[in-house]
Amino acid sequence: MSRCRGSDSQGSEMTNESGNQEGAAEDHVDRLRRLWARELPDLNTEPMAILGRAFRLGNMVRPSIEATFAGFGLDRGEFDVISTLRRSGPPYRLTPTEMYALLMISSGGLTHRLDRLEKAGLIRREKSPQDGRSVRVALTEKGATLAEQAFRTDMASELAFLQSLDAGEREMLAGLLRKLILGIEKQVSEEGAAT
Repeated sequence: MSRCRGSDSQGSEMTNESGNQEGAAEDHVDRLRRLWARELPDLNTEPMAILGRAFRLGNMVRPSIEATFAGFGLDRGEFDVISTLRRSGPPYRLTPTEMYALLMISSGGLTHRLDRLEKAGLIRREKSPQDGRSVRVALTEKGATLAEQAFRTDMASELAFLQSLDAGEREMLAGLLRKLILGIEKQVSEEGAAT
């Protein structure tokens, strides 16, 4: 069963009940929307078309990304730590406080990751020469090399997932996702300030 959203004489496209353009291939989210449209025809399922696909996309690519990092002996959290240090630029050192802010994790979560990475020889903790009490986390040469290799491999793997889009479509999608994320961040920030 199809519903017309607009009229062909006005130049509008015909869409079916899942919001999909007539004749276009149907994905899992389209099927879910079609079923919900049948059961709750008055409900707008448009958020599912965007956010549902974002969740599904994350679930589809996550195993490949995790396998890439596992190939370098890392889990995702460990890669996040060494890549944060690597992209900070020479001398690849940050304080734990700087790392909490960049990684958005608790001090306990970071400590556990640092312990494992230090044991593997990828980072070292250095006492501050100024006061001897504060600590900086430094990436070792081995850690810097591994971070770069893992990141290059991950980017090649992720690019392969995007081959169904041409360069213009990728740029457009990236821009729309950026706009959506900035809008949601603002909304969440305003809601947090109101409570």
